Amino acid sequence: MPRSIIFSKYAAPAGLWAILTACSGPAGPDMAPVKGPVAGAPAMTGSAADQPNPTRNAYFGELHVHTRYSFDAFAFGTVATPDESYAFAKGAPLQHPAGFEMKLDRPLDFQGVTDHGMYLGMLPAMTEVGSPAYDHPMADQLRSVETVDDRRGVFVDMMPYLAGADGTLEYLDQSVVKSAWADIVASANRHNDPGTFTTFIAYEYTSAGGVRDNLHRNVVFRGDRAPLAPFSRMDSANPEELWAVMDDWRAAGMDSLAIPHNSNASGGRMFQRTTYDGAPITASYVERRMRNEPLVEVTQVKGTSETHPGLSPNDEWAGFEIMPYKIATNIISAVEGSYVRDAYRRGLELAEAGVGNPYKFGLIGASDSHTGAGSFEESNYWSKVGLLDAAPSLRGSVPGQGGNAGISVANGEVEAAAAQRTQDGSGRSYRDTYYHTWGASGLAGVWAEENTREALFDAMRRKETFATSGPRIRLRFFAGHQLDGLNMNDPAVLTTLYQTGVAMGGDLYGTEEMDAGPTFMVWALRDPFEAPLQRVQIVKGWVDDDGVTQEKIFHAACSEGASVDPQTQRCPDNGARVDPASCAITADVGADELKATWKDPEFEADQAAFYYVRVLQNPTCRWSTWDALREGEAPRWNIETTIQERAWSSPIWYTPS
Repeated sequence: MPRSIIFSKYAAPAGLWAILTACSGPAGPDMAPVKGPVAGAPAMTGSAADQPNPTRNAYFGELHVHTRYSFDAFAFGTVATPDESYAFAKGAPLQHPAGFEMKLDRPLDFQGVTDHGMYLGMLPAMTEVGSPAYDHPMADQLRSVETVDDRRGVFVDMMPYLAGADGTLEYLDQSVVKSAWADIVASANRHNDPGTFTTFIAYEYTSAGGVRDNLHRNVVFRGDRAPLAPFSRMDSANPEELWAVMDDWRAAGMDSLAIPHNSNASGGRMFQRTTYDGAPITASYVERRMRNEPLVEVTQVKGTSETHPGLSPNDEWAGFEIMPYKIATNIISAVEGSYVRDAYRRGLELAEAGVGNPYKFGLIGASDSHTGAGSFEESNYWSKVGLLDAAPSLRGSVPGQGGNAGISVANGEVEAAAAQRTQDGSGRSYRDTYYHTWGASGLAGVWAEENTREALFDAMRRKETFATSGPRIRLRFFAGHQLDGLNMNDPAVLTTLYQTGVAMGGDLYGTEEMDAGPTFMVWALRDPFEAPLQRVQIVKGWVDDDGVTQEKIFHAACSEGASVDPQTQRCPDNGARVDPASCAITADVGADELKATWKDPEFEADQAAFYYVRVLQNPTCRWSTWDALREGEAPRWNIETTIQERAWSSPIWYTPS
């Protein structure tokens, strides 16, 4: 008998959520609850919320969001302030530039507003009479925008000023930049509520090397102090100079860390085998980079940067949410040197050569929203760039002008912005942009003793972090030499793991007595508001006897209590399916919890290696399918109709004795 297909929360139009979640009774015969915690869902921690937990709690947050102070966000119609962005993260509604309401399904635990350091606050100042920026050469053009194309034109025409082209620096007013930065700092300090909601003083360093090679980083401060102005691309496009300034700040009592993002769009330069200027990587380079960049953002709206089918041909799940272009272009980004798993392998090679490993970083996710509000749910997606992609037709998920109700823009704007189009076999015409390659992603997960700046920052520094593509999957990962026979159901198991093992983000060293290798512990809990879990995988990379790095995917835990095939190292298909005509999902398969101990069947004690965990949910509808469903259209023919949401742990690195 086929498993039943039921309506989950995914099939509920956004406007009905308030009504549906108010109902206390069952959803109906053969129906799952629309929204709300899974009954009897297991817990990973037991500490009281107001007391530090020595075995740590999972906190979810956002460290990449833009407000009106970012030049591009303001050009795209965003007027939200940092205060409003923090209120949104705490659960309040926020108005989208197009006029509709944005709201999270539940509050975040932490957030940092990360407006672009370059030209910070300059564009809103161009609209304020009496401002030093009111007479900027771009001000009249900005103040006269009416259409999406006008706004895109402002973005493009700002580029010479942002790059510091000859004759443009005189128009950058540092008093405006410092005033905006002071407001951002004050807002973060104002909204910080230790134990309840944590804020971080932060900004984006927006470097582009070569031909639009994305070398962007978000800089996050530990405490309540920050420099008078951010170090930006206007100061230098070389990230190594940013690290030098960060070292100076640290010496002055202002610790910070930088988090690279969108390495997928870096043209191979984010994780290259040389320095920024092409010189050989040295031990001092490795130390400086790791001191300042312990984390990388592996997933966000502009694509996922874990790996690529061209790099991992034996990984069936490597093609997840790939955005192949450089930022704001249709230029294909080079694959090698642009993805995280490739960087982990390169790091092993450099370490094997005696230089050290500059790519021993942990993972987080983020949104990179330019509306002041992260969009994390496929079924409630408002995309990224304000008025430019506010409607399904603007982001290319449906044809024509459909889906523009309630968007307060000039008549005819949608068609004017959709001059470049692509057609399917039936003649339906779609806006031809890269927006359809974007996704509702992602979130940062942090294991910390309590929800405070100090505890969260220190956890990020030690890389005890994980990333998700949007759902709040909780994920633990440990390894150790004394974990054989570990009782996963022992209430004290976490204490044992912290005392005798190594948590994600850590280093495990070989011992002379090693035989069968270390034991790994993986433990994943579903997001109670999302689809069940399907499988837990362990990704391994190692240096073989010829000094060449290899990789392999192992499965460690399967839903339905299924066993891993010892030949393929794969879980069987659990039968979970999606009906794209309704976005209903299979009712009775998948797991609330997956946990296991695992030993590497191919372990070699003398081979350096990294291991990280990837957890997959059952499939659900992608945001583009939701757009089509709500517009009464068939899904666009060249976009995936479903998505398999996931989470990634930071690695554990094994070093031989």
